[in-house]
Amino acid sequence: MSAYSPSRPGILPAQGIEALIAGGAITSDTPFDLDQVQPASLDLRLSDQAWRVRASFLPGQRKVEDRIRDVAMHAVQVTDAGVVLEKGCVYIARLQERLKLPKGLIARANPKSSTGRVDVFVRLLTDQGASFDDVAEGYEGALYMEIAPQTFSILVRPGTRLNQLRLKAGEPPKLETRSVGVDLRGGDVVGFRGRRHAGVVDLDHIDGHDPRDFWEPLSLRRGELLLDPGEFYILASSDDVEIPVDQAAEMTPIDPSVGEFRVHYAGFFDPGFGTDEAHGAGSKGVLEVRTHDTPFLLEHGQIVARLVYEPLTERPSRLYGESGSHYQSQGLKLSKHFRPWG
Repeated sequence: MSAYSPSRPGILPAQGIEALIAGGAITSDTPFDLDQVQPASLDLRLSDQAWRVRASFLPGQRKVEDRIRDVAMHAVQVTDAGVVLEKGCVYIARLQERLKLPKGLIARANPKSSTGRVDVFVRLLTDQGASFDDVAEGYEGALYMEIAPQTFSILVRPGTRLNQLRLKAGEPPKLETRSVGVDLRGGDVVGFRGRRHAGVVDLDHIDGHDPRDFWEPLSLRRGELLLDPGEFYILASSDDVEIPVDQAAEMTPIDPSVGEFRVHYAGFFDPGFGTDEAHGAGSKGVLEVRTHDTPFLLEHGQIVARLVYEPLTERPSRLYGESGSHYQSQGLKLSKHFRPWG
C-alpha cells in the first residue's frame, strides 16, 4: 500500500491520487491513461460490461451484480465500435477501476462537466452501498455507474469517461459557500435548450457535432427567461468563478430554496479554475438546468445554485487547464462534443 500520508484533512490533489495508484489502492482492468488523473480528481472509465435495467436501485446489503439480476432486462456489450444508450432508458455499467481504500480516506463521485452538458444523469454505485456517489472508508471492490440519458441518446465505448472520483482525507472544513446567479444580461443568445428529437451524441467525438442539430438558442423576452417543465437548458453564471490553487469546490445539484429546478449535474470544480495563475481569469460557471413540474421565470442575477469550497491536503502538482482544457476561460459554452455556435 502507498506510503502517501495527507498532511491535513482535505481533498487529495493529483500527486496523492497517483500515490494511491502506485500503492495499489486504486487499480484498473487496463493501464491508466496519461491524462486520467486531474488536479483533484480521477476520471473513471467504462468497461465492456453493461446492463439495461428496468429501474434504478441501491444495493443495500447486497453486491451490485447480485441486485442487477433482479432488475436486468438484457446485457449490453460495450464494444470498440460503440454502443448506443437510448434516452429515457436506465443502464448499469461496470467501470474499469477498482478501489481498496486505506483507513482515513473516503471518496465521492460526480458527472464530468461534458456529461452534464449533454443531460446524461450518472451516479456511482458500490457493493453494499447505502447511497449514490459516496464511497465508504475502507471500501474494497468494484465500481459501477448508473447511466440515464435524458435529452439525447449517446454512443459510448470501453474507456469512455462519464464521471470522476474525488478522494477525501478526514473531515475537511467548509471554507466558504458562495451563491451563484444566472447571466441574462441580453445579447443575441443567453442560453440553449436541448432539442427533443435530435440524433445520437458520440461522447468520444470532440468538436464532431453541429450544435444546431441538437440545440435551440434562447433570447430574452421582457428581460426574463421562462423555463418550461421537463426541458433541459444550458445557461451561464452572472459572475466569474475562481477556485484558489489550494482548494476545490462543488456546486450543490439541488437547492429547493432557489427554485423548482435542478442546477448543475457536474458539480466538481478543480483547483486553478478561473485563476490568473492557470491563465483562466474570467471563467464563468456553466449551468445545466432541468426544470421540475412547474414553469419558472428567471431574471438576470437570480440565485440558482450554491458553490461550496473545501481545502486540499496540499497544493496540487498541476492546476486546472495547465495542459489544455475545453472549459478554462469559458463563457456560455456547450459541451466539447459540439462545434462552436455561429
